[in-house]
Amino acid sequence: MKILSIDKVRQADEYTIENEPISSVDLMERAATKVFKWLLPRITLDSKIKVFCGMGNNGGDGLVVARLLWNEGFDTEAYIVRCSEKMSPDCEVNYERAKSVFARSGAVQCDTAIHGIRSKEDFPSVSEGEILIDALFGSGLNRPIEGLAADLINYLNNQNAIRIAIDIASGLFADSPSPAAAIFKPDYTLTFQTPKLAFMMPENDPYVGQLEVLDIQLHPKYLLEVITNKFLVDRLMVKSIIHHRPKYSHKGTYGHALLVAGSEGKTGAAILSAKACLRTGVGLLSVLLPKVAWTPLMGAVPEAMIHTDDKLDAFNAIGVGPGLGKDDDAQRMVRHLIQDTQVPLVMDADALNILAENKTWLSFLPAKTILTPHPKEFERLFGKTSNSFERLDLLRNMATTYNIIIVLKGANTATAMPNGTIFFNSTGNPGMATAGSGDTLTGMILSLLAQRYSSEEAAVLGVYLHGLAGDLAAEEIGQEALIASDITEHIGKAFSSINSEK
Repeated sequence: MKILSIDKVRQADEYTIENEPISSVDLMERAATKVFKWLLPRITLDSKIKVFCGMGNNGGDGLVVARLLWNEGFDTEAYIVRCSEKMSPDCEVNYERAKSVFARSGAVQCDTAIHGIRSKEDFPSVSEGEILIDALFGSGLNRPIEGLAADLINYLNNQNAIRIAIDIASGLFADSPSPAAAIFKPDYTLTFQTPKLAFMMPENDPYVGQLEVLDIQLHPKYLLEVITNKFLVDRLMVKSIIHHRPKYSHKGTYGHALLVAGSEGKTGAAILSAKACLRTGVGLLSVLLPKVAWTPLMGAVPEAMIHTDDKLDAFNAIGVGPGLGKDDDAQRMVRHLIQDTQVPLVMDADALNILAENKTWLSFLPAKTILTPHPKEFERLFGKTSNSFERLDLLRNMATTYNIIIVLKGANTATAMPNGTIFFNSTGNPGMATAGSGDTLTGMILSLLAQRYSSEEAAVLGVYLHGLAGDLAAEEIGQEALIASDITEHIGKAFSSINSEK
């Protein structure tokens, strides 16, 4: 799924209006109707709903939603913040439409359902459990919210209610860091057609809540042809990547992987990575690790073989780092792999820490080597940044500079390709923030590389599968109880879920 800048979202609207064709006010009606239909199965006639509208097109969306709810008999009130002298044309149309609905209704009067807010004294009282819908400012906002609107947002954020943002939370900038000012804090964000870049940034988590992308049927030709270098990975994308397994295949068909991992006291990391590699479908797995760790590995993972020398020519892919340590032998091995590897390589954990202490080695990494740092490892490798937007720029620059793939782990894991494209992941949950989770990801990506997925495919598919397996595990046992082994045990279900027709 493409992530578009606000300029390109506007162009998509304009292209749809011109080429469908459809009027702008009817496109607003269609978008707001999607919000209304999302709400319907989640509310009851006992629900009390307050819609807070600005004077622009986001306010127009809110007025449409309020009108549709009124027509269905829901207890709904609209509040218009009079923060400018004039409404946008489409907002004005929907204000008049909303008034006409009440003029025809004998049950309520217009002045009891559409309110103007001109001062703090006009703020409504809010009962526990009410639904508050934010339609104050849309995605085109480019300055901090101040004055009455800011006071209202802060007031709403302090209510014990369910908060929903239409398209984007008011006060949140879509394409750049948001100022330290009033920003609506939704439980749900119902955005239109494509996610916004801001939704992918960790510091914006309080201003997104649960994200729902509503298809408002912007023109398919524009969406197909518009160029972007940012994507949100979804099920359809990864389903198109997964290889078919032929009936007459054998273990050699699915590759031979080498995992270089483990050290005294850290055999568990090698075991976790090895199990995940095998569960992801590799044909053969060899593990190079210290002799002291051989017996624990063979007992825990009998399907794996022990590799006892430095020869690399028998393997289709190599993974290095989990539990490796940073002693002289480990450093020599990492340097050897960088210099002599002729097959796809994935590096994690201590391999990254060794790289961070020998940054001149970055220039010698084989093309499309996959690095999988968490934020601190990324910082040690490439330097500090002041916010996630800056870090994203640095991530892209480092991937292109060194011709490598960087998987920056976290919520919405960002995978940067050598051509500057970034893929944000859509699976995973906080329960996966646990020891060994990264080791399982390394094993999974290694497995896919050995099965002859391209490096780009292995990174994107591996991250998505890893998160989905974590989600399935969390559904079964809860986030708090989740451990890395649970992720591995749900890899099979993750594949099945992707391949299902649902």
